[in-house]
Amino acid sequence: MPSIFSSLGLTTAHDSINCGESPSGRELVFLVDGLGADVLSKFAEVAPTLSRMVLHGTITTSFPSTTATSLATLTTGEMPGAHGMLGYTVQVPRSGGRVLNSLKWDERVDPVIWQPVPTLFERASAAGIATTHVAAKRYENTGFTRAVFRGAHYKGANVSADLISETVAALQKSPSFVYLYVNDVDSAGHSDGVGSEKWLAALKSVDELVQALMQKLPNGTRIWLTADHGMINVEEKIILGQDNELLTDVAVIAGEPRMRHLYLSSDSANAENEVIARWQSALGAKVTMHTRQSAITAGLFGPNVSLDASERAGDVIAIAQANVVLLDPERADKEGAMIGHHGGDSVIESSVPLLLHSVKN
Repeated sequence: MPSIFSSLGLTTAHDSINCGESPSGRELVFLVDGLGADVLSKFAEVAPTLSRMVLHGTITTSFPSTTATSLATLTTGEMPGAHGMLGYTVQVPRSGGRVLNSLKWDERVDPVIWQPVPTLFERASAAGIATTHVAAKRYENTGFTRAVFRGAHYKGANVSADLISETVAALQKSPSFVYLYVNDVDSAGHSDGVGSEKWLAALKSVDELVQALMQKLPNGTRIWLTADHGMINVEEKIILGQDNELLTDVAVIAGEPRMRHLYLSSDSANAENEVIARWQSALGAKVTMHTRQSAITAGLFGPNVSLDASERAGDVIAIAQANVVLLDPERADKEGAMIGHHGGDSVIESSVPLLLHSVKN
């Protein structure tokens, strides 16, 4: 997004992906939640419109490969260590163990304090670029929207016809930028799995939506289609603490089944090492383990990690490998019912496409 805003004349943004100058001053980023880069080759016949778009490149998402983190990275142009959105759920520091669900939020947490980096929408609006966010009406006033999408004019739309009309209307003036979001592919993947009938129908619907946009958008508009993460189908479920000692010394579990933030009951370095040794002994290659510090040193959250961000990370971080999921025993029924998962560091989960089409009507 910094590159695309740069193409519209935002001088404080850098064009790192060779967008060049916007041909008409009208740019659309269409974010398809859950559309991994692997989808384009595996299911090309289901999505002929997407298959005809130019593959501008393949993007590696920030870590963890989950919606809250990826979208914050997209809209701020900064890595998680800077914007502080370190996962689907994280423990709120000094809260007595309270866990913040980034997508559902908690009104006791101020979104602007939690995510303090100015968004590209704010920067662009201040520079005279019209910025619009088109998505389902239910997201409009959420804490997550206020944290990572502030500065964009929100236009709620719940059906494809309205998504299209709001997008077309917002791109009439120049310079203008629209962020369009749908989550049908992600939702179907979670419930029924990648490649299921429901998932294929969702992918087909997205393809038809793109086709309609190509026909109705103003001439010269560039459509950039990308995603926040890919998705794997589960093959092995491990319930933490069930017939194992994986929750010994663990006070709070956060994250999600493919990437767990573990907050310990002791703050000693020895406790971290003991937990890691216990997990590695029990799970071997099924999991990659980090202490908070080793994760930061390894650059998992980017080159610079703020104090606020570091305090939100788990004392220990567990990343599931292969097609394994790590289930919270208190949510095992709900988490275990999901077939599709993401959040880990696999190529499938962390590779997303960047497709491009220039409208010529």
